[in-house]
Amino acid sequence: MNDRSSPRTFDPAWWQRGDLGYRAGRLHFAGCELQQWAARDGTPAFVYSAARVRANLLRLRAALYAQGVRHKVFYAIKANRFRPLLQAMRSWGLCGIDVCSPAELLYALELGFPAADISFTGHAVSNADLDVFARHPDVHVNCDALSTIRRLGERCSGRAIGIRVNPRIGAGYNDRLHYAGSKPSKFGIYHDRFDEALELAARYRLRITQVHFHFGYGYLTRDLPQFEQALAGAVAFAGRCPDVDTLDVGGGMGCPITPDHPPLDLDRWAGLIAAATRARKLTVHLEPGDYLMKDAGALLCEVNTVEDKGGVTFAGVNAGLNLQNLWAYYQTPFIVAPLVLREGSECATYTVTGNINEAIDVLAEDVTLPRLQEGDFVALLNAGGYGSASASNHCMRGSFGEHLLD
Repeated sequence: MNDRSSPRTFDPAWWQRGDLGYRAGRLHFAGCELQQWAARDGTPAFVYSAARVRANLLRLRAALYAQGVRHKVFYAIKANRFRPLLQAMRSWGLCGIDVCSPAELLYALELGFPAADISFTGHAVSNADLDVFARHPDVHVNCDALSTIRRLGERCSGRAIGIRVNPRIGAGYNDRLHYAGSKPSKFGIYHDRFDEALELAARYRLRITQVHFHFGYGYLTRDLPQFEQALAGAVAFAGRCPDVDTLDVGGGMGCPITPDHPPLDLDRWAGLIAAATRARKLTVHLEPGDYLMKDAGALLCEVNTVEDKGGVTFAGVNAGLNLQNLWAYYQTPFIVAPLVLREGSECATYTVTGNINEAIDVLAEDVTLPRLQEGDFVALLNAGGYGSASASNHCMRGSFGEHLLD
């Protein structure tokens, strides 16, 4: 319910930064004044900053270099596959690409990423999938299941592979986003079947050179003790494979999404990785996707309906869960920011909803904003990952713009 007697305040101070914030009451991002941009080019539209992606990537690399960790970054293309952004990333030469399907592999190759700079990790991999990867022997393939090891071995005897393991511990923004834990997950090979995995690899003369694990989506500093345990579990798996020279720690590093979510302590994170891998002198692979893209993108929308219903003020916009589903599916909040702050405007509490005819089509709940009017533009911040890449045409509302601002 809205508390109209004592509305909270709209305080953007915690999320503003040098390339994102209000100037003279107008929201700027990546050097662009977004109100003017939205009015001219239309909404809904995703807008991205290549400079922010690069800064996020360099920050990760710097933390690992400072700890003396040999490493290679593979950007998880499933988070965002906007061609101009990926072309920029290719030009930097700072990372490879992590794929989870043959189509993503072929797209990465088309963009100019060498096969040796591409890593594949997937689940429920079909024979047709494996036929494609068999034609690209330089691609790093992490096998997620005994079945994958067997069928890849039938096609590629003698190939070097990675094995994705499940250390049964995970974390994320919330418990829906743990990739491992006490509840069995579809991801990875568990300890009780690891001997079978080793036997299958030996049968087909597959060399296990990498152990891979994925901890969760959106883990933060508070989760680092559990991350340390997961590292130890993965290294224990690696200890049973004499040819392993690489530990792939996956992705899933979190970004601040509320004032109560401080940034991930990268120095501490990198220190844990260094401590876990130092004895065996393991190279580290990592697969950040949303960490690079999340706060480098926004979804611009127009408010078309502002109305009280049952004591709640709803603000309906011209985008929905078909364009950004993280709140509907995972209750991962966006920052909602009006593109213009009206001087002296009071605040109210809103539930922001989309234009898809589904009950779960909610983009934000219980958010305090300066009073909205129909025709206002708002930005959903932290929308750079898992938006356009997973968009659908549900209700035939799949049209949107996509732009690189810088």
